[in-house]
Amino acid sequence: MTELVTLILIFIATGAGFLFVNLLVGRFVRPDRPSVEKGAIYECGEPTIGSSWIQFDLRFYVVALLFVIFDVEMAFFFPWATVFGNVNQLAGDQQTMEQRIDSQQAILPGSDPVSNDQVSEQRAAARRFAWIVFADILFFFGVLLVGFAYLWKRGDIEWVRSVESQEPPAPAATITIEPGSLNAQS
Repeated sequence: MTELVTLILIFIATGAGFLFVNLLVGRFVRPDRPSVEKGAIYECGEPTIGSSWIQFDLRFYVVALLFVIFDVEMAFFFPWATVFGNVNQLAGDQQTMEQRIDSQQAILPGSDPVSNDQVSEQRAAARRFAWIVFADILFFFGVLLVGFAYLWKRGDIEWVRSVESQEPPAPAATITIEPGSLNAQS
């Protein structure tokens, strides 16, 4: 076996060991006190009211999808923030630019020394790029806000209704069967 396969197997075995050891310790340590209250059915911490076989309002799913969409789109802000931060640091800090140039010259020892004009050119280019990145994220955020405002205006986000404003459900019809009204047919 190669060293990489051995390390992967050790990693998997260690992870499985942590999992099973914690489950085993939890089984011996936690109390075991079953009760009727623990076995009661609840939904999100609330006691159930009525039948669970009802048709949910479609807006519930729309709000759930909106949450997922906006949550995923917020993840796009992190790479942008990293690029924007690095470019801003490069554009604004003379010392950072000089350190970068010195490190490039250390890597390429035969290269020509960089003049102050080239440094200021690179800083200006970084500053322009920072403004482009900033405009890009403002546009992206603007599109998100327009979409959010559209959905808010349509009423898709206001899906919770108060219980008091709803009509009470009609009572279930009861059928009574008189004794002796059913005759056995043979």
